[in-house]
Amino acid sequence: MKPLERGHKKLLNAWAFYDWANSVYSLTIVSTIFPIFYGLSFRIAKLTHIELFGMVIKSTSVIAFVTALAFAVVVVLSPILSGIADYLGNKKSFMRFFCYLGAISCVGLYWFSLEHIYFGLLCYFCGVVGFWGSIVFYNSYLPDIALPEQYDAVSAKGYSLGYTGSVLLLIFNLIMVMKPQWVGFATADTETTLTTMRISFITVGIWWIGFSSIPFYYLPSYKKGRGEFSKSILFNGFKELRKVWQSLSASPRLKWYLIAFFVYSMGVQTVMLIATYFGEQEIQWANSEESTMGLIISVLIIQLVAILGAHLTVLTVRKWGNIAVLIGLNVIWVGICLLSYCVYKPTEFYAIAILVGLVMGGIQTLSRSTYSAYLPETKDTTSFFSFYDVTEKLGIVIGMGVYGMIDQFTNNMRNATISLIVFFVLGMLLLFKVRKVSRVANE
Repeated sequence: MKPLERGHKKLLNAWAFYDWANSVYSLTIVSTIFPIFYGLSFRIAKLTHIELFGMVIKSTSVIAFVTALAFAVVVVLSPILSGIADYLGNKKSFMRFFCYLGAISCVGLYWFSLEHIYFGLLCYFCGVVGFWGSIVFYNSYLPDIALPEQYDAVSAKGYSLGYTGSVLLLIFNLIMVMKPQWVGFATADTETTLTTMRISFITVGIWWIGFSSIPFYYLPSYKKGRGEFSKSILFNGFKELRKVWQSLSASPRLKWYLIAFFVYSMGVQTVMLIATYFGEQEIQWANSEESTMGLIISVLIIQLVAILGAHLTVLTVRKWGNIAVLIGLNVIWVGICLLSYCVYKPTEFYAIAILVGLVMGGIQTLSRSTYSAYLPETKDTTSFFSFYDVTEKLGIVIGMGVYGMIDQFTNNMRNATISLIVFFVLGMLLLFKVRKVSRVANE
């Protein structure tokens, strides 16, 4: 097929459709069914802690630490892979590899159990690496396939498609989990609930691989064929990151924005990754059935409201500008952390879910599009977006690490949640610095 030109509607839609394909992982594995399955497994076993590598660790801290470790691996791999991709010009091949790694790992979660905890955590770990590894190359495509004036709208469309597609599959999986008789199960006991949840992990893998074939068909390959591969190529990515960092001295606005993004994303991503575990443990549900349904409803609220949040952000940016809106979103995140410390009832948790949905959709799409808008004129978008993704992932490593340690040592997730306020406040202060630098540059 002849490559589509930059800005072509079909190409933009194909790029955005990868959000439709991979967001089922974020919703089912990260936010909804797996956290509920994980908590239910510990509840059935009447355990709150588990022994791993000779240490007794709280169940929620286990997930925080494994997630942090997975992101640390992504941080190390991203520069290496971006260097190889830049040399060979085959970022689509790397994007496909990580897509398949993540999808197959989701299928592997079918066999997750406390008796085989190491295998289950390995699948969870590889799912994280696969998802975020593919996102490195997915994000780097945005400046390649879209015109500058299209960044905000295309980015928002990607997130909107992701939220919509993931909700559709979640609804199917929820019917299977909550009404197993409708899909052929004879009973609706706890064992059946666990089985249907396991099956939902398989549906995620199939959906992810199946629908990703659309962007893989249309996205350009950029084959360069520069000659034989050598060991020095492995370090090209780190060299490129160093060049990006050095080049930031010529663009103070971009440099300060990246620092601000690094800080506030520690809080944003940690909240998003740990929210369902918090709801499962800290909210006073009447019973396990109400807990399962309540957490599912909360996540559905977040996903549906996030679609509105993404579009409202685009509208407010037109009036107030990117940085002002980002500052406002961080203020709301501070409020969410404060309110979460005092939330105990399900209705209160639903209200928090609405707030999270509004700011989650907004801050994700705006952070990505703002970075694209601030980039200098360059053809080496892979290195710049690799730097962006490494910044985000390193923030997650720190955020989840801090959260896990506070949860482990205080035995209280509320203490860990309120500690995230520090990241949002510092992020706001740094965003004010970005605005100040921008004004000076425009004088």
